[in-house]
Amino acid sequence: MSSSDPIRLSNGVAMPRCGFGTANLRGDVGERAVLDAIAVGYRSIDTAEAYGNEDAVGRAIAASGLPRDELFITTKFDRHWHREDGPRQALAASLERLGLDMVDLLLIHWPNPSLGRYVEAWRGMVDLLEQERVRAIGTSNFTPEHLTRLIDATGVAPHINQIQLNPWVPRHDERAFHDANGIVTESWGPLGLGWGHDRSTSLFDEPPVAAAAEAHARTPGQVILRWHLQLGLVAIPRTQHKERMRENLDLDGFHLTDEEMEAITALERDGVAVDPETAGH
Repeated sequence: MSSSDPIRLSNGVAMPRCGFGTANLRGDVGERAVLDAIAVGYRSIDTAEAYGNEDAVGRAIAASGLPRDELFITTKFDRHWHREDGPRQALAASLERLGLDMVDLLLIHWPNPSLGRYVEAWRGMVDLLEQERVRAIGTSNFTPEHLTRLIDATGVAPHINQIQLNPWVPRHDERAFHDANGIVTESWGPLGLGWGHDRSTSLFDEPPVAAAAEAHARTPGQVILRWHLQLGLVAIPRTQHKERMRENLDLDGFHLTDEEMEAITALERDGVAVDPETAGH
């Protein structure tokens, strides 16, 4: 499977398999990072209301000079929009900050189950899709239980569920549920970095990852992202370093063996996963 082959969502929309995450990349730094990402070949950019950088992402998109239809833009909205009319208002606010007429994918960022209104928000998302205000709709950090409630209430499954996923947090049950319901799995924190992870340790140093990197003359990061690709996942690594951007996108020309895939998947750890029942904004 090539990293350049798009994945098809259940409604037929094509989405790049490798995207660029922008969490914590704000202001001029964020704008420069997104411009660099587009320059090295990224065509999928992931942002969110909570990141505080939709304006910077929008400036980079405008400065890139690329036709809008060559980019796939995702954004997400927060808990204060969890009502039936909330997604429409959230989308309007995001579009204004981005300077765009449309985003390709809109996500509910967290279920915030203590609020108890994510089903209402999903009804509003379905309305936006039916009105062709967005090309695709989805969720982020939803569990199979949350997703079941959405599907039972509306008959509509998200096109994507974006969840924390990497070899330490392989999400076996979530991936199986997604596959059974036509939901694409998108990985945030695909390299084992970020929220919920102990920064004193690194997936890059895990023996199966290091061994595969040596065997294929690739970096540990490329090995981990290739693992995502071979599992049929969409990954959105984040970096502000242009050379890392190139490496993270350069995933063709090698293939992990079944034994390597199994050894990397077996790195699952307890206590690393963020709990969507209590986390969120």
